[in-house]
Amino acid sequence: MADPTNDSIPTRETLLNRLKDCDDHSSWQEFYDIYRNLIYEFALKAGLTETEADEVVQETVIGVARKLPEFTYDPARCSFKTWLLNLTTWRIKDRFRRRVPAGRATIANVDDTARTATVERVADPAAERWETMWEVDWKKTVLHAALQRVKAEANLKDCQICELYLLRQWPAREVARALGVSIGRIYLAKHRIAPLLKKQIARLELQRM
Repeated sequence: MADPTNDSIPTRETLLNRLKDCDDHSSWQEFYDIYRNLIYEFALKAGLTETEADEVVQETVIGVARKLPEFTYDPARCSFKTWLLNLTTWRIKDRFRRRVPAGRATIANVDDTARTATVERVADPAAERWETMWEVDWKKTVLHAALQRVKAEANLKDCQICELYLLRQWPAREVARALGVSIGRIYLAKHRIAPLLKKQIARLELQRM
């Protein structure tokens, strides 16, 4: 069976279009439910505190709302995945910049050019590592989104098994012990759920990002 996490995380074009209406609260809630943990966990891994990570989530969502009308899907230039990474990274950089002592911050803010250079240098050494982390977390996010949809049509126990075994990547023995099932039951659940996951990913993936 193909590992569903091998697919790049999709963002439905219809959802993006709906988000351009800031009053469409259900669509914004859907966006938040899908991407909140991705942004939050990424900020923590980048070195921020839980409070700072929460602030990054809020600021990034606000940034998406402000800039989404300007976003046009063009994989040759910038995918949504990369666009969201850039927005999140800018917010994380800003959080690091705010940690700079007041005196040093004043010197750095003499002009916009100097300030921008200072902010950019914060993340530059870690840029490649951050991109790798984002890619890993992105794949987990699409798998989680697909699994949530599968729960509406599949056996709950099978979904619990696959959440631990496929999404959280627990060893089979630990999953069996935690849920009180046999190793064979885990592999059977994977066999049942995998086709449903692929179908849900395909439904989400109206456009590859």
